[in-house]
Amino acid sequence: MTENISLLGSTGSIGTQSLDVCRKNGFGVKCLTASSRVDVMEEQVREFKPELVCMMNEDAAKELKVRIADTPTRVVSGMEGLVECAVYGGADTVLNSVVGMVGLEPTLAAIDAGKTIALANKETLVAGGHLVMNLAKRKGVNILPVDSEHSAIFQSLQGSPRKSAVKKLILTASGGPFFGKTLSELETVTAAQALKHPNWDMGSKITIDSATMMNKGLEFIEAKWLFDVPNDAIEIVVHRESVVHSAVVYQDNSMIAQLGVPDMRIPIQYALTYPERVESPVKELSLADYGKLTFFEPDYETFKCINVCKEAIALGGLHPAAANGANEESVKLFLGGKIKFTDIAYLNYEAMKNASDKKDFTLDDVLSADRAARNYVLETVK
Repeated sequence: MTENISLLGSTGSIGTQSLDVCRKNGFGVKCLTASSRVDVMEEQVREFKPELVCMMNEDAAKELKVRIADTPTRVVSGMEGLVECAVYGGADTVLNSVVGMVGLEPTLAAIDAGKTIALANKETLVAGGHLVMNLAKRKGVNILPVDSEHSAIFQSLQGSPRKSAVKKLILTASGGPFFGKTLSELETVTAAQALKHPNWDMGSKITIDSATMMNKGLEFIEAKWLFDVPNDAIEIVVHRESVVHSAVVYQDNSMIAQLGVPDMRIPIQYALTYPERVESPVKELSLADYGKLTFFEPDYETFKCINVCKEAIALGGLHPAAANGANEESVKLFLGGKIKFTDIAYLNYEAMKNASDKKDFTLDDVLSADRAARNYVLETVK
């Protein structure tokens, strides 16, 4: 069980819920990081009294230094500061909840430092899965999933006597706000419409990813790396109620699933208390209140982003990193009103196809593939 954490991305949705779990369970918070939300960070510093804080934005770091000058908390900035928080000696667990590719480098640094990783940053494994899992194996480091779907699979696997007993993994998907829509209907949807998720309260980037179902494609890749199964042993099922968070099918065709109300504090807490289970601030699931649960095949023709990710991991090499980088840029453009919702899948696919098949790559190779994919998107839109 965790004693002290370094929380990367503390002002976002996952970060604030993680602090709620820390507050309830009494985990020490040694480090906090954020991008630029100085007001929220100041409140967190005064409550949790971390020893070290990083603001990615240098101006924000300067402002925070002035605001918390009466505290002993030290303030650093940029990627160098983020990595310093990831390897900080006072923390035994690093909970990485930053959004995007920025999460890869500090994850690798934390693994190298021997920290337990509670991972909510899916881009770490999507872009650098080969690097991350190999390093974790060499260092004997545990990577505990925080995403609700991967946590559900991880929990369901506790019932397996051996890996060979597993037949396939079931990744459930809410289907987002546009479930049942046709491709032509999605041509004109707005950012405001796409940001209205039916079940989860998330940041804008991951909410758009849920609407395009790119999020489920990224989770497909993440599951491949986390659980080391063949691509064809991962199945995606749309489950509108978000109660069955995912499941494992065994060789005897029995299925073990993890259920709960849609609240991220359950998987966050399990990652921090593993292998123990303790009382949760989340309300108990009542199946009778739901009455029925529904399941559907994904519409791959309409939500093409899933196919982008499946092809990327099948091709291997730097294709997943390119798909992820392109998507981050495409989502920014859509939120900024520069492209249509349906352009996201097209741009992601074309950028992904242009990437290298290089199998034995370095961190620099991943970062280069990421930049190239982003530039491709920006130049295409120009």
